[in-house]
Amino acid sequence: MLPSNDFPRFTAAAVQASPVFLDAARTVEKAVSLIGEAAGNGARLVVFPEVFIPGYPYWNWITDPVTGGAWFEKLVRASVFADGPEVAKVQAAARSNDCYVVMGLNERSPVSLGALYNTLLFIGPDGAILGKHRKLVPTWAEKLTWTGGDGSSLRVYDTEIGPLGGLACGENTNTLARFTLLAQGELVHTASYISLPVAPKDYDMAEAIKLRSMSHSFEGKVFTVTATSTVSDEIIAAMEEIRPDARDLLERKSSAYSGVIGPDGREVVPGLIDDEGIVYAEIDLGKCIQPKQMHDITGHYNRFDIFDLRVNQVPQGAVNLKTGPAPAPDPSAVPMPDDSEESQSDQDWRKP
Repeated sequence: MLPSNDFPRFTAAAVQASPVFLDAARTVEKAVSLIGEAAGNGARLVVFPEVFIPGYPYWNWITDPVTGGAWFEKLVRASVFADGPEVAKVQAAARSNDCYVVMGLNERSPVSLGALYNTLLFIGPDGAILGKHRKLVPTWAEKLTWTGGDGSSLRVYDTEIGPLGGLACGENTNTLARFTLLAQGELVHTASYISLPVAPKDYDMAEAIKLRSMSHSFEGKVFTVTATSTVSDEIIAAMEEIRPDARDLLERKSSAYSGVIGPDGREVVPGLIDDEGIVYAEIDLGKCIQPKQMHDITGHYNRFDIFDLRVNQVPQGAVNLKTGPAPAPDPSAVPMPDDSEESQSDQDWRKP
């Protein structure tokens, strides 16, 4: 929660760039450079696109699952652990530049080679990881790549720049997920996307991204910092190995938008479409106050006696292992029947 009468003002930076495709080490080098550039221009919050490290699985949209399987393996091999050495370099960049960083990455599972997570990592100016959000539901063809996250990552972080949260790409249309963040006091929302030129021809991806950001900001009376990746010639060339007409599919314009939206639902500054670059804007959390007097959907403009949203924030795992010291024998316990009268499973069950 914000301290009384403390409404920070700071500069936010939305990064619109492409990764070094399927190369985590070089993508991290690029990210570190961009963090330094943004912080050098006064940014205290630097937001990166969805799965920036080491890139997006475009093959899911342009080929069959069997052909895409080999590329899934390439992605697994190139992906990173949330506590791995690649992430440590991003943490060091946040610390040396005294800024918050929200980084999108393909996160490897520590227990399963078949599980990748679409993860947003929240890093503080001291380099510590505040937490991470795993995309709850991969969108459409993305289900061929990512495992869904759980409710434990639907959290808002109390920071010096205000209550900070975020969602990845299409889940910014998930009303209940967005409300869950708003209801925890979120005032600074980060929305990370990828450019998707392969959408239907009558679908304007850049406009859709902007609209989603405007909707969240207007409904919640918050600031939204949106960062979207671009499709580099390197990515197109790689996808041409799968499909000769990949360039025609992936060069389509108006496919990426990055910018900052204010609590009135309007751009704070003009956003960036398609080209690589960084959008800077000043965020003044005091500007969230008056709009909330009209519509505060987490306060007076709601009926909590009618609506009841319950969110399971218990982390989910493949197995729950209970360990600990063996209990001391109970001398008052009733003697057990002879082992010959029990099944082997019963005997095992009774062992401490």
